[in-house]
Amino acid sequence: MIIYAVSLLLLLLALAIPVAATLGGIGLLLGWQFTPLPIHRGVGEIVWAAVSDPLLVTIPMFIMMGEILLRSGIAANMYRSVALWLSWLPGGLMHSNIGSSALFAAVSGSSVATAATIGTVAVSEIDKHGYNERLFLGSIAAGGTIGIMIPPSINLIVYGVLTDTSIPQLFLAGLVPGILMSLVFITTIILICLIKPGYGGDRIQATFAERIAALPDFLPPIFIFAIVIGSIYAGVATPTESAALGTFASLVLVAFKRRLNWRVLAMAAQGTMKSTAMIMAIIIAAKFLNFALTAVGFIGAFKSTIHGIGLDPFPTLLIIIAFYLVLGMFMETLSMMVITVPIVVPVLVSMGYDAIWLGILIILLIETAMITPPVGINLFVVQGVRGRGSVADLMIGAIPFVAALMVMIVLIIVVPDIALWLPNSSG
Repeated sequence: MIIYAVSLLLLLLALAIPVAATLGGIGLLLGWQFTPLPIHRGVGEIVWAAVSDPLLVTIPMFIMMGEILLRSGIAANMYRSVALWLSWLPGGLMHSNIGSSALFAAVSGSSVATAATIGTVAVSEIDKHGYNERLFLGSIAAGGTIGIMIPPSINLIVYGVLTDTSIPQLFLAGLVPGILMSLVFITTIILICLIKPGYGGDRIQATFAERIAALPDFLPPIFIFAIVIGSIYAGVATPTESAALGTFASLVLVAFKRRLNWRVLAMAAQGTMKSTAMIMAIIIAAKFLNFALTAVGFIGAFKSTIHGIGLDPFPTLLIIIAFYLVLGMFMETLSMMVITVPIVVPVLVSMGYDAIWLGILIILLIETAMITPPVGINLFVVQGVRGRGSVADLMIGAIPFVAALMVMIVLIIVVPDIALWLPNSSG
């Protein structure tokens, strides 16, 4: 049954069938072929249950925050300011790709939005400064992955909803790994450019006075991050309310800079609706597929098999990590997360692993999938922004950053306190 389902999934994705339609269709086919129950009659209840969770209201709010900053041009100013401060390092603007992604992640919550935003600003700099195109593009795609680790993160919200885990605690847990991941990416670029100096392009020269003058452009993401995260941990707002506060703060900020107009609002609303519709469609379809897998007995059989094998917790963890790395090569990441998390996490928690720590580990695995060929979504997002050449250039350029993410996965396993120190300190 599982071979049938996976084969059908890969076939439909290869035919470019939309992800939500693919997942829902597979759920229906599994129900018709492997159980006499009319599981299609449960669609209405499943849809209502999937979309009625108040925490999911945060998703369009966080998307809207990023869209407002993007459409108003504040993100472009932020990129140029980061460039003035980091371009002296070997690798020049590639460090700006990483640093800007980390800053934009603090107001976006989306990997795709982060990669698209930074890519839109940065791609034109490749030929202008003589960078190795593949590595430069790979740094944009990799930087985008930070968008789902540094809070507020849409994927961490989805994980919290799926596992009934505290979202404020997950946000705290993602902060240090997100910063550390940025430093690991920067170190990767420095090492490559020391070995291959020609890859680093021309250094952008800036005086200390110019750098000081650029500091105000760092304030918008820091201000909004402080509003969103500060309101949660000050106890004055729930995650849903903090998302609304952050959206309002972004509107006030853009109005203060005299960039708020009907065109900005219309483009931000349109982008928000498109992204939210896609995410919610995937969540609904994946929930239905999980219902179908439960109805045909797969989830129960999977849990029984894992416990029946009798492996110790660590070998089981390694098997599941390998499973995610392989599946991530072929499957869209949000749908992969919504399908697998309700199956995998209860098994690992029953073996003694911390649900918050598992959330950060799974996000790292999801991030790796985002830049792993052949279906790494960030590769195609950056290629779309680039508008020329082959996506193979992105695949090659992302290889060092996939290796860097593997290093991060090892670090999180060996030193769990990287993720758990802040949540434990706050408790």
